[in-house]
Amino acid sequence: MFLGEYLHTFDVKNRISVPSKFRKDLGRAVVITRGLDHCLYVFSRRAWEKEAKLHAADANGGAARRGLARLFLAGSFEVEVDKSGRVLIPEHLKVYAALKESVIIAGVADRVEIWEEGAWKAYTAAIERDAESFAEKVDTK
Repeated sequence: MFLGEYLHTFDVKNRISVPSKFRKDLGRAVVITRGLDHCLYVFSRRAWEKEAKLHAADANGGAARRGLARLFLAGSFEVEVDKSGRVLIPEHLKVYAALKESVIIAGVADRVEIWEEGAWKAYTAAIERDAESFAEKVDTK
């Protein structure tokens, strides 16, 4: 399970370091794809196979299901984690998430998310502000 949030910056070759706590569980090859809320999702190859099967089943469904399947599947990209623990973020994914120099790498259960630092701060501030309201709306049983 991936937990925690880490601030990282891109190097001159457009790579970011994967937090060392995430590397073992992610493995040497990871899949990066568009995520919801304009962040990127990063999956281990094994987790991606499960995730991709779920979306593939929706690829011929209604318009909303097809759209989400295309968002996740067509935008995905497999990358290698180099010996120093860095990954190259494809340009189309960097543009999608509006990634600049500093990013937040967050562990979210079975995946890792990559956020533009300012977007992450704004998002978490809103969630923290409205946490009680969300808790009342979410069925915890």
